[in-house]
Amino acid sequence: MKIQSLRGMPDLFPEDLERWHYFESKLTYIFNSFNTLEIRTPLLESTELFSRSVGNSSDIVNKELYSFLDRNKESISLRPEGSASVIRAIIQKKQEHEKHKLWYQGPMFRYERPQKGRFRQFHQIGVEYLGFEEGVSEYELISMVLQINQSLGISDYTLKINHLGDAHAKESFCNSLVSFLEPHANELHEKDQIRLRSNPLRVLDSKEKSTIELLKNAPKFQDFISEESKLFLEGLVNSFKDQCDIQIDQSLVRGLDYYTGVVFETVSSELGAQDAFLGGGRYDNLSKQLEGKDMYSIGFAIGVERIIELINIDDSGKKIKVGFIVNEQQISQKTYKIADDLRSANSCIILDTFLSGGSIKSQLRRANKSGCSFAIIIGEEEFKNNQAIWKDLREDGEQEVLSLQELINQYINL
Repeated sequence: MKIQSLRGMPDLFPEDLERWHYFESKLTYIFNSFNTLEIRTPLLESTELFSRSVGNSSDIVNKELYSFLDRNKESISLRPEGSASVIRAIIQKKQEHEKHKLWYQGPMFRYERPQKGRFRQFHQIGVEYLGFEEGVSEYELISMVLQINQSLGISDYTLKINHLGDAHAKESFCNSLVSFLEPHANELHEKDQIRLRSNPLRVLDSKEKSTIELLKNAPKFQDFISEESKLFLEGLVNSFKDQCDIQIDQSLVRGLDYYTGVVFETVSSELGAQDAFLGGGRYDNLSKQLEGKDMYSIGFAIGVERIIELINIDDSGKKIKVGFIVNEQQISQKTYKIADDLRSANSCIILDTFLSGGSIKSQLRRANKSGCSFAIIIGEEEFKNNQAIWKDLREDGEQEVLSLQELINQYINL
């Protein structure tokens, strides 16, 4: 029986990764422009990190963690998200008193039913601003989100935002919501009944029609937060409404227990049921939950598998590809120096050498198939005369015989 990849953990082939590399290069440029620096944390962490940060009532901890005992009988887990690891790293380094603008990338793991846009191994790129209290940091992160979408050619999306208030407002709202829903518990979907008992806020995020209908008359979060918080939320909307479709969504709570203050996510109708491709918010209490010092914190994470479905690749800056064809087996090992000189002369061009040989006709077919715009052909006669054939593979392309120096000049000037 052939060994297969694990369910929900797909392979990524070169044709898949072209969009990934485009996406990663765009984001790296944007992060640099905001002076946001990269941090890398381990894939494996103590299970306690996630039970204390994400919350024991969360489905992530109860059902989705990939956890096991190591040789010391300690429970360790593959990370299901990135923020907790970043905060743990800052606490461990005793840098909670400093200000940080950080970004991370890499695979995350959750044991859930695979479906379109949701895998058991998935990838995130995230940003964390640490040490910055509520105010300008929200504006800067939303500005960064808009730049990311614009850079990737994503225009059909909605930015949803909400304010969860402080811990007291959150607790008061939860108590009021539970009091309202408990008499109607039998009308809730079974999954939402469990949420009502373990994490009432998550009921607001329900996709069940019966629950959505019931919530129309439920208490509203906006009635429990301060006027200052309401004004701050409205200020964000007014500042960005000319740049994107931004809406206050009182049902938006995000899926992790540690969020307080402003939360936000971007959604696109092009993605179907799993329509969110970026989400985040403020989590000022997380450092304290992990036995660190008080530290203002806000960030967001991008679901890479989802956002690349929306990317419109700009081919204008794409590298030119040239096929290097040698039609005599006995000279193929001697022409590597010509290929080396060409690559040194212009590193902005992709020079594709067809190492397995074959006839000129078959190699030209491969050059066309691989997207080459030009081909360099060297046979026994050309090699003896220090020459090469330069062939234009585009429509109505021509060919000419060039000296090796002329070839290099042609290559440089592409």
